[in-house]
Order: sequence, then C-alpha cells, then structure tokens
Amino acid sequence: MTETILRMQDITKTFPGVKALEDVNLTVRRGEIHAICGENGAGKSTLMKVLSGVYPHGSYTGEITFEGEPCRFAGIRDSEHRGIVIIHQELALAPQLSIAENIFLGNEQAKRGFIDWNATNHAAAQLLRRVGLNENPTTPIIELGVGKQQLVEIAKSLSKQVRLLILDEPTAALNDDDSTHLLDLIRGLRDEGITSVIISHKLNEVMAVADRVTILRDGRTISTLDLATDEVTEDKIISGMVGRDLDHRFPPHESNVGEEILRIEDWTVHSPTQHGRVVVNRANLTLHRGEIVGLAGLMGAGRTELAMSVFGRSWGVDISGRIIKDGQEIRLRSVQEAIKHGIAYATEDRKRYGLNLIEDIKRNISAASLGKLAGRGGIVDENEEYKVADGFRKSMNIKAPSVLSITGKLSGGNQQKVVLSKWIFSDPEVLILDEPTRGIDVGAKYEIYTIINQLADEGKSVLVISSELPELLGLCDRIYTLSAGRITGEVPRADATQEGLMALMTRGTE
Repeated sequence: MTETILRMQDITKTFPGVKALEDVNLTVRRGEIHAICGENGAGKSTLMKVLSGVYPHGSYTGEITFEGEPCRFAGIRDSEHRGIVIIHQELALAPQLSIAENIFLGNEQAKRGFIDWNATNHAAAQLLRRVGLNENPTTPIIELGVGKQQLVEIAKSLSKQVRLLILDEPTAALNDDDSTHLLDLIRGLRDEGITSVIISHKLNEVMAVADRVTILRDGRTISTLDLATDEVTEDKIISGMVGRDLDHRFPPHESNVGEEILRIEDWTVHSPTQHGRVVVNRANLTLHRGEIVGLAGLMGAGRTELAMSVFGRSWGVDISGRIIKDGQEIRLRSVQEAIKHGIAYATEDRKRYGLNLIEDIKRNISAASLGKLAGRGGIVDENEEYKVADGFRKSMNIKAPSVLSITGKLSGGNQQKVVLSKWIFSDPEVLILDEPTRGIDVGAKYEIYTIINQLADEGKSVLVISSELPELLGLCDRIYTLSAGRITGEVPRADATQEGLMALMTRGTE
C-alpha cells in the first residue's frame, strides 16, 4: 500500500458570514501528483492556505498530519520548515531583484554575517539547471516572462528542500509551450520523489498529469478519483464540480446575423517599445449585428494588440488603417471616443486593468459610464448608481450579498461578471472580449457563454479573443486566425476544426 504523506481531516474554515470549508478531508500519497478541482469559491485555495500556514492553526478547526506527525503551523515559515511550499497564482517575486536574489530571499547564503554572492549565484545556477531554465542568475526578474518566473518560483521551492509542493493554477497565465514544459517538470519532480498538489481549472492538463483528483464543491469534499483505476473522464470531474451533468459545455444558441456594423481595413500597428517593429500588419476584418466572431492566434500573434489599438488607440504607435462603423469612417483617438461610438473592450487582465479590486462592485460597474448617472453639475446620483449596479448583480447572478461588497474578494468568475456588467452598462454595439473565461471554472464559463449569446440576441456584435480553440468552436459564428500580426484566415463555424485553425495560426511563423 502506498504511504500517505499528508492527511487533512474535518477541516472547517469560517470567514465573517461565510463558511468557506466544512469538514473537508484530503489524503495525499507520497510521490504522487494530486489535483484539486472545483468551481470558483469551492474552497480549493482556502484549503491550501490552511495547509501552508497562511491561515494559522487556531483560525480553523480540524487536524493536519504530515509525514505521520500532527502539524499546527503558526505561519508560512513553519510549513516551509517542514518542507511544504506553496506557489500562489499571483507570483510573489520581487521584480527588481535578480533571479538568485529572489531564490534565496529570506534564506540568504551568508558567511560571517555577509552574503556570499559567489555561493548564491552558483547555487542558483544549479537550481535553474534543475528546472530547465537557461538564464543567468543575475538577470532581473522583470526581464523574464511569466513562464520563466514560474520556473524561478519552483527553483526557489527546491532551495527550501521541498517535500510537498503546492501549485495554485500554475499554468493559468502560460502559453501552450510554457505549460507543457511546466507539466513535464512536475512529472520529473514526481520521479525524484517530490509530492505535488495542483489546483487547476484546465481539466485536460489535470487528466494528463495527475495521479488522483479530489473534487470540492461549496466547501465540502465530494470525492477523490484515481485516474489509474476509476475510469475518470473530464465529464465525470465536471459533474462532481457542478453537482450535475453538463450535457453541453456551451448553451444552445440560434444565430440571427444582421447587417455589417464594423469594418477594420488595412489596420497596422507598431510597437511602442521596439522602434519599427510591426505588431499588427494590414489586418482586415468585419463584424455584423447579432454575430459572435472569434479571433484565434498563438501567444505573440498580436490579438490583444489589435483589440487595444482599435479601442481608442490604447496600445501601439504609428497606427494606420480605417475603421468604418455603419458605413461611415470613424476616428477613435481615445478610449472615451471609442465608448462614445459604441465600442467596448474587456481586457484579458481583469485584476490589473479591468477592475479596481479595493473598490466595491457598485463603483466598478459604473466606472466607464459615470456620465449616464450624472445629474446637474455633473454630480453622480448615488441612489441611481446603486440601483443600476444591484440590477446587474441580480441579472448577471453575481454571487455577493450586496453591491457594496469589495470586488477583490469575489471569485474569478464573479469578478468577470462585474467586468462584463461595467461594459454592458456603457451600452456598446460592439463588445470585444479578450480571454473572457481565463481562470474561471466550467460552471462560471457556461454562465459567461450564456451572457455572450444574450448580447448577440440583442443585436450586438461580440468579438471573442481566446487561447482555447474548443471555446471558439463552440461559441462563435465565424473565426479569424492571426499569425505574426497578419490575418491568415476566416473560417465559418461549420467548416472550422482545431487542426484547421492551428494550421492557419502557424502560417508564416516558421
């Protein structure tokens, strides 16, 4: 019988007014990759914060046993001392410090009270080789992409003699290549005897890498499935997560495509930081009323840059080309002008650019359209602001007790609904959604898809940018492909396949 390295029994964690965990049980075997799945708000991250000491002993009830000994961690240092290391979804690296400095921050390589930089950089280089990162240890973190920063975090955990590694949504912000490399690394750590617990919404990755899966729902343990013996499928995991079978990942929708509303012609955008580099190269695309259009492309293809440059030139320099709306050429020189012309853009990075996380739901929903709430003298009618926001809270099924709740405390899916509410309130005719379901669970995704379909049914045109090809295939009426800044294809839904889209997405990139 395989040895148990971790046992969490009857873990209950309560916040004011909310029971986040209720009698949760988790058993992890030594040397396995154990996935934890559940909808946003199911309690996954809370459980791992209990385990790692972020929520110290005494703030919860229940028992934790690690390597046969009871654990009562007062903080993260206590758990790390035992070899339990957590890597949060929001990476905790100091951007201005070097790789080596970050790896040994708080665990400095010192002699007689002074840091030994030669020893520090040498040890860091060894750890970087171990995680497959070919970088100079003196390189500042700010110069690395997110994928490489994840590897630095893992190297940092290895420097602490990790025995149980916890990764919270480790591939959420990574492209396919970086995700593959990270998952291969986790498999390699398993071969070295290091146990990993992974929280992930990407069920295809869970199926590919995990040995067992524990499903949480509404703060309770639903089941633990063994991928080797239990005939586990993605649908079986989803059923456990949402409490019902999802016969269809996408809500049924009958398209009613109308006349052309927006045309983009010969749209060219240059990089603001790399002089002369063309990021979007003479792109042409059209949007129609009542239509959902997809934009597919690999990382770096220029999808977000295209969208942001159209949205009031909020990205790029030396922009040329034409935007024609309802048959008339328009000039969008600012975000305000774009909103005035009925164009809205929901960013892929909702936490940094889409929301004010320390503000309440009400203020976030009204932020882009305060003019609609202003009375005489330009003063916002706060009663009307509350009424509008509360209407969206109910119609969008935002799970919060009131619109005075702080947005940063909502789950990812509910934050995304706040972003959509903000832009829907601006009453756009064209809504650009950049990675609208990134980092949210399957149940919340279904709700977002339903909202997108409703917007199309109201005669709006929706442009969806997504890295998930099944999402575009299940949602869109037409799909454009982008490669190296160029539109390389336009495919109707009936003719689109993942293989065909991928071929167009890689055209001209080799």
